[in-house]
Parts: sequence; C-alpha cells; structure tokens
Amino acid sequence: MTTVTIPGSLVNKRKKHFLGMPAPAGYVAGVGRGATGFTTRSDIGPARDSTDLPELPPAGPAKKAREDDEDKKDDNEDLNDSNYDEFEGYGGSLFSKDPYDKDDEEADEIYSAVDSRIDERRKEYREKKYKEAIEKYRKERPKIQQEFSDLKRQLSNVTEAEWSAIPEVGDIRNKAKRNPRADKITPVPDSIIASAMSYGQMSSQMDSRIQSGLLTPMGSGITSTFNGMTSTYGSGFMSTLSGIKSGLLTPGWKTGIQSGSSSSADLDLRKIGQARNAIMDIKLNQVSDSVTGQTVVDPKGYLTDLQSMIPQYGGDINDIKKARLLLKSVRETNPRHPP
Repeated sequence: MTTVTIPGSLVNKRKKHFLGMPAPAGYVAGVGRGATGFTTRSDIGPARDSTDLPELPPAGPAKKAREDDEDKKDDNEDLNDSNYDEFEGYGGSLFSKDPYDKDDEEADEIYSAVDSRIDERRKEYREKKYKEAIEKYRKERPKIQQEFSDLKRQLSNVTEAEWSAIPEVGDIRNKAKRNPRADKITPVPDSIIASAMSYGQMSSQMDSRIQSGLLTPMGSGITSTFNGMTSTYGSGFMSTLSGIKSGLLTPGWKTGIQSGSSSSADLDLRKIGQARNAIMDIKLNQVSDSVTGQTVVDPKGYLTDLQSMIPQYGGDINDIKKARLLLKSVRETNPRHPP
C-alpha cells in the first residue's frame, strides 16, 4: 500500500506547493539568477565565485539517460548565421565525423598541390604590385634622409672655418637664460627721502592744536605763555605780566598770530631755526661798525646770551595736551574767572 502525499496548495490556496518539501539534489539557493555570497572583510578575501561552484544539473525533471545519435549530431553542429556563407554554406567540414581514409588523404594532397601551383603563378604579379605600391608611397612621403640627400653631398665643400662658425644648438635654445634682462632700478621718490630724514625726530612738526600761541609745558605746575604773559597754575592762581618781549616769542619756536581767527600752517622747526639764524645775522650786521671786519659785539658771547634767554623745556607732548584739556575744562566751567 502506497502513501499519497497531498500538496499543501490543494488544501490551502495561499500556501505554495513547494513549501515544506525537501530541496532537490544539488540545489543552491540563488545560483540560477547569478546570486553569489560576498564579504566585505579584506583579511578574509572575496567570497566564492560562481565559477567555483560544482557543476550540477539544474533542478527540474530529469532527462533521459540515453539520447539518440541524431540528437547529438544536431546539438554539436553550429548553425548560427555568423557561421554561414552564401557561397560555401556553413563553415567546417561536412564530413568531419566520417572516418579519414587513404582516399581523403590523397584528395587533400591534390588540393594542396593545386593551391601551391596557383600561388606560384600569381607570385610574380603580386610581388610586382607590392613593389609599385611601395615606390608610390615613398615618392609621396619620402624619408627625411632622402629629402636632404642632395644637401649632404654639398657638405663636402664646407671649409673648416665655416664649420666652426656654425652656432651650437644650446646657444639658440637657451638664449633667454644666457642673456637675462637687466635689473630695473627705480629711483626713490623725494617723499620717502623726506620721511626718512624726519624719522626719529619727535619735534619736527607740531600738532595743529598747539600752534595757537599757547605753550603749556608741564613742570611744577601748568604754565601757559601767550605773548609774554605767563600764567602759572600751582598751589593757586597766579598771573604775572612780565617777560613781555618784542614780538611773539615762545620757547623753541616763533608763532605768528594773525588778526583773524585763522591759524598758521604746520610748523617745521628746522625752517624756523634757519629763519632765527638769519634774523640773528641781520642784527649782528646792524650793531657792527662800518669798518669791514671790525665789530663791537662778540658773536660767540652774543649767541651764548641768546641761548640763556630761551627757556629750556624737555617735557612730553602728551603732557602738554593733557594740560590744555585741563585748562579748557577750567575755562568752560567758570568763564568769568580767568586763571
């Protein structure tokens, strides 16, 4: 008595019939659609390739154990269009599967002799055509050696002096490197020279806020000189009207005050010193006698006296600015009570 297994698909329509059944012999999942395993670890190496799998018959109904000879013959023949020729038919021998006997060997020898004889008859013509083609190509595109062959014959007439006068290849190729351009030297502008001369001279030019005729050196107090009027701010307010000189004299420079509200331009102490020396020379010439070379005033002693009359000051400009700000605040606070 045989047991009949009812597929699950007959009982449940949603259940596939192959579920729960054993896999056929040689079955590998996914091999039919080209799926193979892989790994991303470099130390192990790539996974097994599909070509390494054992060649097993595909799953499905088994074929017959024996096949007919006619079926084998049909399977081995190449009947593709690429193997077909309109004149010769399909490539290959039609009798390749038949036994090779002496008659076939004799026929092959006869065909080979005929082919060699035909080749010898056309060999001379073929070589002649090939030679003509080569000559035509050389004529259209000659070699460089052939182009300059006539010039090479003329080299025998070149003298030794002409040979030595031929320039070297490197002289022409490296002309730019052998003869570099001369360095371009640009003269320095006068503004840079003037700025370099005044570099490090802290008192070459004064601030425009200080050039109003007011000198405020920072000593024991705050001293402000205006046209000879000295105001000292110490323990109290003291105002003295002394030291009035002819003209406007301030320590170290001469300030010109105009009648209007405009102020003078930036002062250059070097030019002021030159002007002071010129004025001193004029005064020395005025006090001298009419006799040439004689004078009643000692020039060296006069310079010493003038130097002693000029007050010396070595304060800082920043202190002067601070003192001016302080004096300005005092003046704005109580404008009716001048210091």
